[in-house]
Order: sequence, then C-alpha cells, then structure tokens
Amino acid sequence: MARNVDLSEFLRRCRARISPESVGLPERGAYRRVPGLRREEVAQLAGVSTDYYTRLEQGRQISPSDSVLQAIAAALRLNDAERAHLSDLIRPQPVTARRSPPVVQRARPALRRLLDSFTDHAAFILGRRGDVLATNHLCRVLLTDFDAMPYRERNLTRWIILDEAARELYPDWEKIAAEMTAILRLDAGRHPDDSRTAELVGELTMKSEHFRRWWADHKVLDRSFGHKRFHHPLVGPLTIDYQAFNLPGEADQTLFVYMPAQDQASQDAWRLLASWSADAPASSPQPHGTSQARRSTS
Repeated sequence: MARNVDLSEFLRRCRARISPESVGLPERGAYRRVPGLRREEVAQLAGVSTDYYTRLEQGRQISPSDSVLQAIAAALRLNDAERAHLSDLIRPQPVTARRSPPVVQRARPALRRLLDSFTDHAAFILGRRGDVLATNHLCRVLLTDFDAMPYRERNLTRWIILDEAARELYPDWEKIAAEMTAILRLDAGRHPDDSRTAELVGELTMKSEHFRRWWADHKVLDRSFGHKRFHHPLVGPLTIDYQAFNLPGEADQTLFVYMPAQDQASQDAWRLLASWSADAPASSPQPHGTSQARRSTS
C-alpha cells in the first residue's frame, strides 16, 4: 500500500517544533529522545488513539473526519495555511498512470489593460506555482522583464531563487526566497498531480542548495498583504507595501499591487522610479535582471 510521504513528513515536522513545556508537559524526561512532542502526546491532545495518529503520521491511507482533522490541527497548533495544506494532503488523490498535462494559464486581455492603467503602482498577475502571467511597465522596471524570458522561465519563485539579480535586489533575499519556497509547497499540496510544478521543484532542487533545505522543511505559507525591502540599482533603498487579490472567475490567479511605504525615503525613491518608467520606452532594455536571468538559468 502506497504511503503518503508528504503527509508523513509534514506531520512529523509540525510535531517536532512544539516544545513540551508549551503544552504543560515536562521539557525533558527519562524517555524523551525526540525533539518536540511524542506521537502519543499529540494523540492525547487531539483526543484520538495513539495507534490512529501513528498510522496517520506514517502516511497510511485513512480518511479522518473533519472534526478529527481539526482536533489534530489544533493539537499541532497549525495556522490557517497549514490547516489548508493538511486538508490538501489528506484529500484522496485519484490513481492515475501519469501526471496531468500542464495547465496553460493566461491573463485575460481586460486584466492586462487593468494592469497598464496602474501608472503609479507596480502590478502583476501570478498563476499556479508562481508563474508570471502579466506585468505592467513599472513592475518590469522594479523587478525584471519577465516577458523577455523564455516562456517556461517566467516564474517568480524560479527567478528569485536562481537569478543573481534577485539576490542583489532583495536585502532580505534569504527570507524572501524561503517564503517563496513555502508558498510553492502550499501550491504543490493543492495540485499534487501538476507536471509543471513537479518539473519546477525538480529544477530548483538540482540547482539550489538553499531550496533543497527549505523544501525539506515542509513549511507552507499563504500571502495576502505585507511589505518588502528593495535595494534598486536605479533609486537605491526603498520599502513597498503589497496587497494580493484573488481574481474572481480565474482559478489560481492572483493580482499583486505594489505601492511605496509611507516613509519619505521610499516615497521619494518610488517617484523617481515611476518617473524613469514613464520616460522610458516600453521596448527599452531593462535596468537589471534580464540578461543575467538568461545567463544564470541557461
């Protein structure tokens, strides 16, 4: 009988990160040989038998009820993204001889026009696995010209992890890249039979030691708003605030809008960047990233 390895590793790592004292148990004991909680302790907290939880963590093919699943999630102190990921991993998958063919996603023409109307904001649309489906001009100036890349390389996660220009652009590159890995892990759990996701994970695993370590952590993350720091080659340091919007009628498509943070330095840098963007022709070479992206990913 096939084991659900992803489910097994996810539960095991969630259990290992919880300190016994945080749930009222002695931190060290004569028989405590593993980090975090023991299986029987998780089972006790969730109100299920140790045998049942053990079989679940071993990736056995069992289908817990919603109430049991929620009890286990509470015992492991999962956040909303982790709860959704657990549900995805538990969900029975159809038995198929091969992975599903790649899903081809495109941004509607009206959405592209919407992006172009954001002259004071950088905006882009991401699809499944972080594929970049559309960008506006200010986004291309801020990040890189994804349209100039080969079609299969237009992926935000791939660019951030593999391209040297991204490392230079993000002062917090390691944090940002680890978060993108966690977002990809969440997407992979939602679409376990997607062949393009498998290809992307395989490529990043081969080319990035950082990615291999982060992927093995089984961390997941969802994003709806936040901020990022940049050190842009044209305007220097700036911080942006971003908002993410799921697009109605477009499954697995998310609109991201970037705007400058409220500090004066970021506001001034953004105005300068927008001014450069407005004066530069759409076909002009981008200030950074494009040529390096081709070299580093060839």
